This record gives sequence, structure tokens and C-alpha cells, in this order.
Amino acid sequence: MRHIAVIGAGITGVTTAYALAGKGYAVTVFDRQRYAAMETSFANGGQLSASNAEVWNHWSTVVKGLAWMLKSDAPLLMNPSPNWHKYSWMAEFVGNIRHYRANTVATTRLAIEARRHLFAMAEKERIDFDLETRGILHFYRDRQGFEHAARVNEMLVEGGLDRRPVTPEEIRAIEPALPGDFHGGFFTPSDATGDIHKFTRGLAKACVRYGVRFVHDAAVERIEHVDTGVKVVWSGADGTGRASRDEMVADGVVICAGVASRKFAAMVGDRVNIYPVKGYSITVHLDDDASRAAAPWVSLLDDKAKIVTSRLGRDRLRVAGTAEFNGENRDIRADRIRPLVDWTRGLFPQVDTGRVEPWSGLRPMMPDMMPRVGAGRRPGVFYNTGHGHLGWTLSAATAQVVAEKIALALPADPPVLETRTAA
Repeated sequence: MRHIAVIGAGITGVTTAYALAGKGYAVTVFDRQRYAAMETSFANGGQLSASNAEVWNHWSTVVKGLAWMLKSDAPLLMNPSPNWHKYSWMAEFVGNIRHYRANTVATTRLAIEARRHLFAMAEKERIDFDLETRGILHFYRDRQGFEHAARVNEMLVEGGLDRRPVTPEEIRAIEPALPGDFHGGFFTPSDATGDIHKFTRGLAKACVRYGVRFVHDAAVERIEHVDTGVKVVWSGADGTGRASRDEMVADGVVICAGVASRKFAAMVGDRVNIYPVKGYSITVHLDDDASRAAAPWVSLLDDKAKIVTSRLGRDRLRVAGTAEFNGENRDIRADRIRPLVDWTRGLFPQVDTGRVEPWSGLRPMMPDMMPRVGAGRRPGVFYNTGHGHLGWTLSAATAQVVAEKIALALPADPPVLETRTAA
């Protein structure tokens, strides 16, 4: 069998491994964490949101970013300290404003396709991930925000999305728990929410049943070409806890390593200009009947605050937002968590926020806001990375795309998606 190494066991790496196993490849997945989905795929906003496919490459984003630069609680925050990678990335971001419309339409189409694949995986493998198919409601507090959303909606509809404007009265009917007098909103009934961590872990278990090998606690140190394929060198610990170093040669490699993808790409002669954009979330535990009754079930997006919600089963509410340009900083800052808690208390005062779990993750963003999916410069090297804030939304489709490209370049044996003992 052809053997493919996958670097990264987040949502993109695990969906890629699953797609490759389905096409008849032997697959080994490497990850530096002890389990799958322990970094950016751990506690995101939960939205499977084709309705959030608008790319950020717009002059309004630049203007808002400059205005918010010195506000610690701003939805978008940039550390102004000099950094060549950050400022070169931002220059490319501005250069891609001309592709704003085309990339938004393309992302919408990809998100709709991804939803079909993800639901099929979950059904086939019987993965319980707190899926809610009640749609996503975007609400707007003023006319200006609503009118911008109407212009965005034209692009989303062009991409094939069923998304419609709703009145304040319809907002109250769609989600009775949401109080307030809003200017209007947009509702996407086909969007959904779910727990990315539970899904990824469930799909990883399915991969193991199909023979995929996971190498955890593995810090990949080097990727290089050799005569027989691509060599992966990693360090870790042996069964006794002592430090160890090992290597493996595969026919090909897929880099799905989130913000680390830029480093790995450089090892094989590619430039993948990913920048880490930090996002924050809180998981509110709904421990009493009053909180469970007061929390929304329909997923929400407050456009002004740039905050989203997802109901994860009966007893959890995920609230997420913000974008922070601060390098590979993984600190959970109190001044960035506080706005999420305050927003929850302000809109849903009957929800008890006495037990809240904060989290932060680094979104791997390309300057054009489009994922890097496909072959590298050298034979046997492929990418499925750079999904930014839409990794959960897009990964099930991009995994299929990269698997198809690998099948053309490195044909495998016929698909063998049958349960077998893992190596």
C-alpha cells in the first residue's frame, strides 16, 4: 500500500486521514499532543457556518482594526510591536482586498460542500458531537450594520446559500431567549453547530478502526526528501518515559499542522504564509434549570460585538469571539475573556456564569483568507491548512480535495474502508 504521513491531528489532519484511508492508503498521523484535537480544535465557537464565509479582506476591516488598536477589549486587537512576519502578512492581506468578492463566493460554495461530507461522516461512524441543526441567526443593532450584511448576503446567495433577512419580530420568534430591540437580522436555516473536539476525537477513533496509525507526543523536527519518498523525523518518549528519536519514510506527506504549517513548509522549500490569529471562547456550564431555560438554542452571531454562541447539548453554552494579532502567544488573558462573560450576562441575565471555562486558540490564517489545499513544489508534498476561522466549517471538504489530488499524483490501491485492527 502507498503510505502517507499526515502532520497534525486537529480537525483538518483527522478528516484528511479519514479521506485517505477511504482511498486505500496506509496513513500515519503525527501530533505533538497526547490526544487528537487538543489545540485549535479543542473549544472553538462551534459554528458550522457557511453564513460566516465572508472573507475579512475589506477596507472596513482595516479601518476598524486601526480604530481598535489601543482598546484591550476590542473585537480585533493587534500588538503594534515591530515584527516582519506580521507586517508582511498584513501587506498581503491588503493586497487581497481586490479578491474579496470572488473569495467570499468560493468559500461559501466550499462550506456548503463541506457540510454534506461532515454530516455523512458523522452518520456513517455514529459520532455524537452535540449536533444542533437549528440554523444560525445573525442580528444587527443598527441600520448601517444591517445594510452591510445585505450586501454580503448577495455574495452568499450567489455561492448557493439559503439565507434570508428577518425582522425584529421574526428574530424573537426564531430565538425567544434573545432579548433586545434589534434593527434586523439574517437567518440561515441550513447552518448548524456542534462540538469540534468531540467530533474530531470520534473521527480519530474511526480512523484507528480503519487502520490509521496515530503517533502522539511526537514533536516533528524535520521533513525532507529522500530517494524513496519523504522522511519524517520526530522526537518523543518511549514506553518507559525516556526521550527517544525516530524517523519514517513515507510515499508522501500532508501538512495539516495549523500555525506550525509555515515552519514545516519551509523545510520542504515552500512558502505558506500563515499567521496565528488568536481567538477566545468560554464554555458556560448550565448547572441549573433556570440557566438551561434562559440560554439560547439557536446559534447566534452579534455582528457589532463579533461574538458567536453555540448550544452544546443540554448543559453547555459556548460563547466565542475576538481576533488578536500577537504571534504564537497562547496566554488566556483576563481582559479578553471578560467581554465574553459580560456579553453573556448582559443579554442572558438569567444564565448563571458562576462556572465558566476560558480557552484560547490560534487560528492559522492565510493573507487571502483561503485555505492552502494541494501540492507543494516538490513531489509527494501536499497541504491542507490555513483555514483561519473556518477550519471546522471547511475541513470536511478540503480533506476530500487534497485526497483527490494525492490519488492523481500517487495512485493507491482500491479503497478498503473496512474495520481492521490498527497497527
